[in-house]
Amino acid sequence: MVSVSRNRRLILASPAEVWSLLSDGRRYGEWVTGTQEVLAADPHWPAVGARLRVRVGVGPLVLDDSCVVRVSEPERRLQLEAKAGPFGAARIAMELIPWGEHTLFILDWHPLRGPGTRMHGLPVDYVVAVRNGMMLTKLARIAVGEHGRNV
Repeated sequence: MVSVSRNRRLILASPAEVWSLLSDGRRYGEWVTGTQEVLAADPHWPAVGARLRVRVGVGPLVLDDSCVVRVSEPERRLQLEAKAGPFGAARIAMELIPWGEHTLFILDWHPLRGPGTRMHGLPVDYVVAVRNGMMLTKLARIAVGEHGRNV
């Protein structure tokens, strides 16, 4: 599979602190760009098989989406399959690499099914990379703001 977007960000918080944010499904709306509302989070999130239901969109254009955890290794990596109805599904892989006392966060996104599998190319790749960069900026800001409080 060809990755549509791979973004990296050094987050000035420990992997445990970053993982605590990823482990709270109710907080995804705070940092996942395009998420309007978290509708439901399984209580065992982010265990393999756990689901998160969200409402995504811009303005009046909204869609209820769901994510299921496919891989979960606490403080190391989390892989989700995001399903968006007629738009197909995408793999979202997050890797947390200890970098001194901080975290190198790698986000890899690519389509699995649907129209996105045929939409590779500069315009689409650029839009996805910008969106994912915005997400990592938000995630980093929250993690740094909470640095030292939750661990």
